[in-house]
Amino acid sequence: MNKRLPSLSKDRLPAAIEAILFVADEAVEISMLARALRRPADAIEDALAELELRCAEGGTRLQRTRDTVQLVTAPESGPYVERFLGLESRQRLSGAALEALAIIAYKQPMTRAGVEQVRGVNSDGAIASLIARGLIEEIGRAQSPGRPALLGTTLRFLEHFGLSKPGDLPPLPANGSILDMAETLEAVAPEDTGDEETAEDAEAEDAIEDEEATPAG
Repeated sequence: MNKRLPSLSKDRLPAAIEAILFVADEAVEISMLARALRRPADAIEDALAELELRCAEGGTRLQRTRDTVQLVTAPESGPYVERFLGLESRQRLSGAALEALAIIAYKQPMTRAGVEQVRGVNSDGAIASLIARGLIEEIGRAQSPGRPALLGTTLRFLEHFGLSKPGDLPPLPANGSILDMAETLEAVAPEDTGDEETAEDAEAEDAIEDEEATPAG
């Protein structure tokens, strides 16, 4: 026999969603929230908007991309959580990886060839590094010959840069270059609480990721 659930008013809907997201192990599809709470999609969207406002004053943030949503640590609280969990030491993104990530973030969806065309060098290593870190993922297939993978940013990307959604990226200067994109993206990243990367380390990683800057194509 199914347990009868208490009546859920409109005012309590944001709290119910927050409770579900709090215990979820990963991002939750909005359609799943609608089914679990037996509310139409527009009611869930309204409740999510209210919950986002509530979270803005606390230690968590509501984060979403495409059709999923999750609760994450507020960027300003991240360093303290990392210290508590023993995760203070984290490797910074190299210049090559940051360039590739900025291109994908601002122009997504992008193919690997598209990234290489913008950068002008082979980007296999940089893209592999970003995928391994969970910052980008395949989000579809292009309609061009060979149907190459389309790459886009992930919820982990939003969490890393303290964003709620991809649209929260700061605007680029007019006719911005690759360097402008990378610098703009880097500017929104939280302070790195880990060990400083030496110039030699950064140069070595750039060389590996770009396969000695082999021209694309």
